[in-house]
Amino acid sequence: MPTLASLSLAEPLLWLLCLASLLVGMSKGGLPGIGMLAVPILSLLISPVLAAVLLLPIYILSDVVGVWLYRREYSADNLKILIPAGIAGVLVGWATAAHVSDQVVSFLIGVLGVSFCLSRWMRRADTIVARPVELPRGLFWGTLSGFTSFVSHAGAPPYQIFMLPQQLPKMVFAGTTTILFACINLAKVVPYSALHPYSGSTLWLSAALVPIAAIGTVAGKSFVQRLSEKWFFLGVQIVLFLVSLKLVSDGLLIWLS
Repeated sequence: MPTLASLSLAEPLLWLLCLASLLVGMSKGGLPGIGMLAVPILSLLISPVLAAVLLLPIYILSDVVGVWLYRREYSADNLKILIPAGIAGVLVGWATAAHVSDQVVSFLIGVLGVSFCLSRWMRRADTIVARPVELPRGLFWGTLSGFTSFVSHAGAPPYQIFMLPQQLPKMVFAGTTTILFACINLAKVVPYSALHPYSGSTLWLSAALVPIAAIGTVAGKSFVQRLSEKWFFLGVQIVLFLVSLKLVSDGLLIWLS
């Protein structure tokens, strides 16, 4: 693994690392789904596994900034359900890591995400009623979110399928997202370290990129604050739909190859 000092400004990997870190930070600032682009971007030059391992410390450290920014804007009722469920999902993912195909999981999550968006868009706006916080649904989607976050870094779609029907205020939605995935990412540290031990150069490189992620986090929250409720949630649904389509297409390509 290269160190930051060994990368020159002319090397594409350095710029991709900076871009990926910025996207991770913006996702922690409340732009759901955008952080999922980080691993595919780095995968252009390094293996997806190495990209995921490299980015996890950046996720965790930028989580600190995101949690502080949203320390007063979140849904406690949702987090009381989703945090334990998400951590349980991570543990299930760790226990089944040797037996579960991340491609199959990603494909199924993609199908769920596409179906959810199409169903919501085809309904008349005046027939959509906000759903309350429901314990059984929260436990199911929270566990699935932690599980898919662990095995394929695709925890956002299950979470959004559960949260979007509640029609929460945008800042509460963004804050709940940031705090939940901060807890899930923290729960992934020991399992990831056991499966893919970190080297000193990897940790130093991640630490050097944290300031870029922190800038992205602050910029992400600023952008969310300026968006109207309508455009924020439309953007969340569009990103969910596109990410889900990508997961479906990746799964189909692997099966057909």
